Amino acid sequence: MTNIILAAGVALVFVMVGTPVWIRIVNRLGYGQMIRDEGPEAHLTKRGTPTMGGTVFIVGSLVGYAAAHLFTGDEPTISGVLVLFLMTGLGLVGFVDDYIKVFKQRSLGLRSGAKMIGIILVGVVFAIASLNFPNGYDITPADPHLSFLRDFGPSIGPYLFVVWALLLIAAMSNGVNLTDGLDGLAAGPAGMVLAAYVIIGNWQLRNSCAYALAPNCYSVRDPLDLAVVAAAVLGGVFGFLWWNAPPAKIFMGDTGSLALGGVLVGLAILTRTQFLLAILCGLIVMITLSVMIQVGGFKMTGKRVFKMAPLQHHFELSGWAETTIVVRFWLMSALFVAIGIGLFYLEWMPKK
Repeated sequence: MTNIILAAGVALVFVMVGTPVWIRIVNRLGYGQMIRDEGPEAHLTKRGTPTMGGTVFIVGSLVGYAAAHLFTGDEPTISGVLVLFLMTGLGLVGFVDDYIKVFKQRSLGLRSGAKMIGIILVGVVFAIASLNFPNGYDITPADPHLSFLRDFGPSIGPYLFVVWALLLIAAMSNGVNLTDGLDGLAAGPAGMVLAAYVIIGNWQLRNSCAYALAPNCYSVRDPLDLAVVAAAVLGGVFGFLWWNAPPAKIFMGDTGSLALGGVLVGLAILTRTQFLLAILCGLIVMITLSVMIQVGGFKMTGKRVFKMAPLQHHFELSGWAETTIVVRFWLMSALFVAIGIGLFYLEWMPKK
């Protein structure tokens, strides 16, 4: 528990203090956010707001994780390093995308093909590496199975597993990107899901098959270190949210949204809770579906289902204040997380 508290605390302080420094640097360089002309008119006032803020909480998370291990003397695990690699790698892809936007002063950065290639390269390395590095109990960070509350069904094989992991990574990173359309809207729910993974990692540690072969034990390689990673990123995201809450002093950009999508999928795969992630991230899934419904509905009928997609912009155009949308969506996210944690706990309870 000490390393979890340390990781979260150090990351929180680092990002709280570091974000204003990053804001001054970005302002001095003139790297302000570009706003799409076809977006809500109210967003035009946000043009020029410092961006690439995800850089700060990525670095802060790495610092928090390292500080926790240095202080306690515990060695980093391959599971923790892999999740941090996925987060940092996708964050780097997002950083390049953001840099092109602000450097060329346009709302579009990397071409979609180049962006997807970057995501695939990072994702393939993560997926392949996660199937290797067994511990003393022959448990690897990931296993070629689908999972909900734990692995289930027959193995899908390493090749299909890599494809499946890439689909999850692409879907979640883009889902967080779509959610990041209002001040604080992505950071708040992401923080709640990360808090859930701190709980899940702790619970899996206390009921690990490495300690006792109980009926409901968990075969997860490094549950404690995964909880430390979740805590470090949680501290970083909450520190960032202090400056990103409405009215935002800085935006996370694709740097932050891709990184958050990566760390959430990494935690889900390595804790064997892949489908549970869809419930925990219910708000992100709902916002992503709104875009799919809007595009599909328009192609089939020529009419729009929503006034604008993603869903948060529909409510903006319906007259809701930005803070009202953000707070209500946070409440919805908290409900999804509560349902997910409830299902996780109920599955563990011994059957009479």
